[in-house]
Amino acid sequence: MFCGLEPRAPSGHRSLPQMKLLLVGWLLASVWAEAQDYYNLLGVGREATVREIRQAFKKLALTMHPDKKPNDKSAHDAFLKINRAYEVLKDEDLRKKYDKYGEKGLDEQQGGRYESWNYYRYDFGIYDEDLEIITLDRGDFDAAVNSGEIWFINFYFPRCSHCHQLAPTWREVAKEMDGVIRIGAVNCGDNGHLCRSKGINSYPSLYVYRAGQKPEKFFGDRSKDSLLQFSMHFITTTVTELWQGNVFTEIEQAFSSGVGWLITFCSETGDCLESQTRQKLAGMMEGLVRVGWMDCSSKAALCEGFQVTSGATAYFPPGSSLQQQGSVLWLQTLDSREIYNQIINHLPDLPLLTKDTFQSQLAHHRWLVSFTFGEKNTASNEHKKLKAMLRNDHIQVGRLDCMVDAELCLSLYIQKSCLAVFKGMGVSDFEVHHGKNVLYNIVGFARESVSAHVTTLLPDNFPSDRKEPWLVDFFTPWCPPCRALLPELRKASIQLAGQMRFGTLDCTIHHHLCSMYKIQAYPTTVIFNRSSLHEYEGQHSADGILEFIQDLASPSVSVLDPESFQRRVKGRAGGEIWAVDFYAPWCGPCQALLPEWRRMARLVAGQVMVGSMDCQKHQSFCRSQGVRAYPEIRLYPNQPSPADTYMTYSGWNRDAQSLRMWTLSALPRVSVDLSPESFRDLVLLGPDHWVLDFYAPWCGPCQHFAPEFEVLARMVKGEVRSGKLDCQAHQQTCQSAGITAYPTVRFYPHLGTRRRDQGGEVVNSRQASVIATVIRERLHRLLPLQTQHNKLNVIFFFLFAYLSGSDVTGFMTPMYCMVKRIRTVVIKPEEETGPKNVQNAVALLPRVFSRVQASSQHPYNG
Repeated sequence: MFCGLEPRAPSGHRSLPQMKLLLVGWLLASVWAEAQDYYNLLGVGREATVREIRQAFKKLALTMHPDKKPNDKSAHDAFLKINRAYEVLKDEDLRKKYDKYGEKGLDEQQGGRYESWNYYRYDFGIYDEDLEIITLDRGDFDAAVNSGEIWFINFYFPRCSHCHQLAPTWREVAKEMDGVIRIGAVNCGDNGHLCRSKGINSYPSLYVYRAGQKPEKFFGDRSKDSLLQFSMHFITTTVTELWQGNVFTEIEQAFSSGVGWLITFCSETGDCLESQTRQKLAGMMEGLVRVGWMDCSSKAALCEGFQVTSGATAYFPPGSSLQQQGSVLWLQTLDSREIYNQIINHLPDLPLLTKDTFQSQLAHHRWLVSFTFGEKNTASNEHKKLKAMLRNDHIQVGRLDCMVDAELCLSLYIQKSCLAVFKGMGVSDFEVHHGKNVLYNIVGFARESVSAHVTTLLPDNFPSDRKEPWLVDFFTPWCPPCRALLPELRKASIQLAGQMRFGTLDCTIHHHLCSMYKIQAYPTTVIFNRSSLHEYEGQHSADGILEFIQDLASPSVSVLDPESFQRRVKGRAGGEIWAVDFYAPWCGPCQALLPEWRRMARLVAGQVMVGSMDCQKHQSFCRSQGVRAYPEIRLYPNQPSPADTYMTYSGWNRDAQSLRMWTLSALPRVSVDLSPESFRDLVLLGPDHWVLDFYAPWCGPCQHFAPEFEVLARMVKGEVRSGKLDCQAHQQTCQSAGITAYPTVRFYPHLGTRRRDQGGEVVNSRQASVIATVIRERLHRLLPLQTQHNKLNVIFFFLFAYLSGSDVTGFMTPMYCMVKRIRTVVIKPEEETGPKNVQNAVALLPRVFSRVQASSQHPYNG
């Protein structure tokens, strides 16, 4: 998408009819724009999650698909609109661009294709309607699997028949294991990058994740029993058999630690919990309650001491006693989920903090604080588990009632129930949790936050005039891309600790500050560096933020004006190439291009000069250069081309990699084309190291790799020669070299007198930097062998001089030929086994002399 030139303001006055027509046109355009709003098209709010967006799109797809309206000529165009809306809103980066710039900030290719009606009916979003199965995306995957809970995750692909066959069984497993371990699902159709990064290459792939441990893959048959058995294998919490020798010691130890006991008494009459149910409950309440069982058939007297004469189950809270009426909770169910809920309800609330204890408690300890407004619900009951889950992280957990201490909550701008981590540096250094109100997300947040350096900002500590640099994220809690960015900010803050401060500002609370800085879309991330402000434009990732900050310190793009353009671009040196982006600040696609242009500049640093020209500031100059729309990307090749010669980028994709490939394609070639003859003479028999690209002209990946190979050729120039072999023109040569796919990269090292294999050494990469590293490591390993060959040659040189009795100039004498033959025939067998060092080779010399003197072929024998 391109923006036209910025319109000029009209001159003169308009008539009343003209004004009316303009007003009507403006109203129609406004209605049309509202109708085309992507959120409205899908019928979701701007705070909708990816799962909610997918669910809404599926409902529309089933009713609006052209397959269901074969006689409606407008059905195709109507469906393209909702498909484009879905493709944009499901992607965090595209969604941010759309929220900020509207459609003009997007490329035109999103949503151009769609699937059949059957796909949306049967294959799309297999687990979106299942409450027990947690659908994970790239934004919450890491936080989930590192939360400390056990996760059993199904990586699936919508078109995979085996995935659909597994789905009913997976739902049953999720219901059976509800509350014991987390059952998740990742749609690899929507999260391809996430799945590839986790090494997923077949579907369905089932993995168990535990924090700090290597994921374990399930290889058994995908039956419910096998999956349950595999799952239970990871519940390692101990279930203790209690008897006369340990029962009182075990109970007293637990009580002294503030932990109660769940005991099931098994007898010939009545009911007790089955072994698997006990194990489940032990896992569900790990750290909160110990689980044990007692065999009353063999220990009747002991059970009678607990007032039990038949099968029963009871929860004994810390300090409880049978003599104290109502202190023991007798359970009338065998269902693990019901028992869990009853015990959780029975557990005491989190410790209560007040305005009198708040500041002293938070001054020296790390706390996760639950702010409530008098309410008590299921979520607050679940929060009781947080203390046990965060114990090893040395994070204390408490609650504060804002209905009682309203003034304290107002001073912190806490306006609704939430959780916040206080980092042990006092009341002002805290971070509010804005993720899902589920344990795995809260625990992951708490662990990240205490290690990171992100602060929730208030008007009192907003860094408007600070000397140290700050990164401030202006956000709203209802915005999914905002929530996805927060963990990335924490990662970046750890990388930049001591160099930059990080803060977040909630624009739903601090409207005036957000208005002051003209924040119009969320998230908006700004670098405050004393008096200068820099808005971050890039991917929602820690790496993207780090690259942006690095670019501020050392800019990769030269800002051009008419004078510097004439001097540096038009007057460029003979070997220089320039890539220039002509843009306007008000142009949405220009803004979307900005971070990709910076990233591309870093990728081609040292090979291509990269610049940008602000055509709003230098409008007349841009027009004089023939720039008519923005952004316009031009490449000015190296001299001796005329200074005005340029190529214009016309590709669909404006991402950094696509721009890099296009830019590098203009560089002069360093590699050489090889024929079968030159391959044999130069590569197989020549004295140089070679790296080759075996390709076919019709191969798309080969065309994509060609500029990268030239980058490699430049990187290794002077160490290794680079060549290309056309396997369409020289098929027999490529077959002899064992080439079966294109492009194929092979390294042919020079090994002295050894004959090289026609196939060379395979390099499994298409990245220039990786290939260059592999080659240099191989050359480093070859260095001792090459040094050994050189030293052996010196030895035989002096051997020749000694035997011939001549000076060192007689290289073509018969004696030299004889010694050369000795080296090849006599020494070669020992050399093939590899003498450990030159001393071993020297030790061979007496044997050489004796063989020379004894040989009947010695020209001077006798």
